[in-house]
Amino acid sequence: MLSQGYPRCLRLLSPGDFRHVFEHADLKVHGKGMMALARWNTLGHPRLGLVVSKKNVKLAVQRNRFKRLVRESIRLRQHQLPAVDIVVLARRGVHDLDNETLHRQLHGMWKRLQREAQRDA
Repeated sequence: MLSQGYPRCLRLLSPGDFRHVFEHADLKVHGKGMMALARWNTLGHPRLGLVVSKKNVKLAVQRNRFKRLVRESIRLRQHQLPAVDIVVLARRGVHDLDNETLHRQLHGMWKRLQREAQRDA
């Protein structure tokens, strides 16, 4: 059985990791109220970083809810995603989406990311 945890190795931790993705993004996927940038890595598994600014999502409760839902989505799909570093950026209006819509948007983004990664590989 495959592990469904979310250990440190699945996270982008340093500013250098984020900068590397921002400067050299290979893949870009849009969803309603969010965008994901991805860069190939050599680790054999995906890693996730989140950027949720106060300018776009005012309340801490809303920022934390968004981050929690994105992490949960990645945790459940980590074995289906290609080996990429992903940075998910929250846009204005993402806090207006309910959980169901946010789950659908994330599911669609991960499917598009897989499709684009297979096309590029």
